Amino acid sequence: MKNNTSIPKATVQRLPLYLQCLDQLDDNSVGISSKKIAEIAKVNDAQVRRDLSYLGTLGTRGVGYDISTLRKQLELELGLVDGLSAIIIGVGNLGSALAEYGGFKEKGFKIVGLFDSDPGKLNKQVGGLEIKPLTEINDTCKKYKVAIGIIATPENVAEEIAEKLISSGIKSILNFAPTMLKNKPGIQIRSVDLSQELQILSYYLDRAPLKVSK
Repeated sequence: MKNNTSIPKATVQRLPLYLQCLDQLDDNSVGISSKKIAEIAKVNDAQVRRDLSYLGTLGTRGVGYDISTLRKQLELELGLVDGLSAIIIGVGNLGSALAEYGGFKEKGFKIVGLFDSDPGKLNKQVGGLEIKPLTEINDTCKKYKVAIGIIATPENVAEEIAEKLISSGIKSILNFAPTMLKNKPGIQIRSVDLSQELQILSYYLDRAPLKVSK
């Protein structure tokens, strides 16, 4: 996995978006311009060129970027070349939906374990995986070299689960619990608060779109 620590965080957040843009192209497409990427990603083309320059990617004037090469460079930078293992803790409605989502595998991620503290859920299967007790998290992490822990638990136990994941060697956590986890040195934590996202959408519902002057 390539580890270019000089790339700004804001740029890193846009790299998956650029990879998604390539997936929307016609299968026969060979090259793509920064302007076209910008149109799909809804950013300006100067930003696209700056971001991709961190990958050592230089487009050719009049031709743009070679799509195959650009895709490989993005996948390499994002660590998707060899695939990454992940586990889900909390197999309620959201956790079950995540476990059954087939898109993870397509993007280079493999869910290798499901865990829950509810005795009534243990040994049941969701998405082809058997739900196991929390006590088996550490063994699974070692066996599959798990890189990412996905928390889909109630907020009151999320911090405890994060600590358990970190003690099992996981350094990247995706948190769906409606609470902010404490920052830990050397640990990457991304939080997705669905209620917060709905509140942001609600803000824009009552506001008319801005008119763009010609």
